[in-house]
Amino acid sequence: MGKFNSRIGRWAACAVCFLVCRGCLGQQSAPEPDKSAPSAPSQSAPAPPAQAPLPDAPGTASTQAPPADEQQSKRIMGVLPNFRSVSAGVTLPPETTREKLITATEDNFDYTALLFAGIIALDSQATKGTPEFHQGAAGYARYYWHTVADQSVENYFVELIVPAMTHEDSRYYAMGKEGGGMWKRVGYSLSRVVETRTDSGKQTFNTSEIAGSAAAAGISIFYYPTREQTVKNGLRDWGLDVTYDAVAFTFHEFWPDIRHAVFSKFGAKAGGKL
Repeated sequence: MGKFNSRIGRWAACAVCFLVCRGCLGQQSAPEPDKSAPSAPSQSAPAPPAQAPLPDAPGTASTQAPPADEQQSKRIMGVLPNFRSVSAGVTLPPETTREKLITATEDNFDYTALLFAGIIALDSQATKGTPEFHQGAAGYARYYWHTVADQSVENYFVELIVPAMTHEDSRYYAMGKEGGGMWKRVGYSLSRVVETRTDSGKQTFNTSEIAGSAAAAGISIFYYPTREQTVKNGLRDWGLDVTYDAVAFTFHEFWPDIRHAVFSKFGAKAGGKL
């Protein structure tokens, strides 16, 4: 998401850690069985169920609507975009190039994305992230359009250009509570930056994320002042882009749990739009 995301990325990481712990670990554990009650006649223990496959595995998900507390909303808290997330257990048709284009454009030009870019630009100007842009209204305009350009280049490469070429699905398929415990879900969501599914449903290396963000970082440095056009800055931006997406995937994975555990009362008042 561009060269100004280091501070914002740290804020996002802290927020995700807090919300995941609050929403998932804060749930009450199941009560222990009453040991004083007479034990039932002994029976042979049933065979343990087979381990649930990852949601990206083709042909394993169900088309049945997921429970209310597993559904991904289009917006988080009714504001933040969540367009690429797919509810746990839901199977969708292959993602078309047109759908990739629509999603990438929504992520780029949603009002929250433009507002977020303004906040990043304001922070960067205050800390003189690129001194060549100077201060004042003209300086802020330079920071702002560079930030919007960074976001747009990265989103279009990761969500549209490379996925269309490699036939990869750019959506995030949530594992959900049925897929495993909290740490398994954390590992799964973080792994999505290096592993994804093809349009035909097969597992594959996430070329869209790794190569797409690398291409975006390499292109973005060329519209910055000459002093900023260094390999070091390009590698830094690439690492920040991938890290940001990994944190975002983790947040999207646990958003239904957080909404149900923390915001259920507010969501009911808002008509379930949170």
